[in-house]
Amino acid sequence: MKAQDLQHIAAGFTHEAFGSQAVFRAALDALSHPGRPILMPTDCALPRHGQPAAAALLLGLLDADTTLWLSPALARSDTAMWLRFHTGCHIVAQASEAHFLWIALGDALPALDTLRLGSDAYPDQSATCVIETLAVHADVAGWTLQGPGIPDQRQLQVNGLTPDFTQAWQHNHASFPRGVDVLLSTPTHVVGLPRTTRITHTQEA
Repeated sequence: MKAQDLQHIAAGFTHEAFGSQAVFRAALDALSHPGRPILMPTDCALPRHGQPAAAALLLGLLDADTTLWLSPALARSDTAMWLRFHTGCHIVAQASEAHFLWIALGDALPALDTLRLGSDAYPDQSATCVIETLAVHADVAGWTLQGPGIPDQRQLQVNGLTPDFTQAWQHNHASFPRGVDVLLSTPTHVVGLPRTTRITHTQEA
């Protein structure tokens, strides 16, 4: 990284330890309560590209032992340099090699079954996808979610994903204990979709 590039990198968390802890708690809350929008703390300067909630989430979760794949709109932006500088993460060119993936709004999502799925013995070695959306609406018809962390069932409407996402997710869910976990983002919130969650269209439930 060239010295002249450093002056253009936005700052990270105002208080690194507190900021990382707040983000980790929000991410854990989201994955523990699938389908519930969780406000993501953004006590940090942000890159010019990418949704603030997704940026803060990855700023708090990445470290020097993790690999990250960025979708094309983000890979061509200041985002990669910002995350590399503040977290030490390694940016990879192949989505299949990444521990974390950040998919910008409008960019294609790599096929879930081509990503790191873990194994029956080590399911924790799978990938986590952070996918930007236009909006999420809790308790609104669209998807019906069922599984651990959901009392009975939960309704969720998601705007900005391709229609074939639910079909891909059904295959991902069926691979349990292998499979990827997903965090959907809006500019301000995240929604957890762990691989244990079953998704059907509301009219089919």
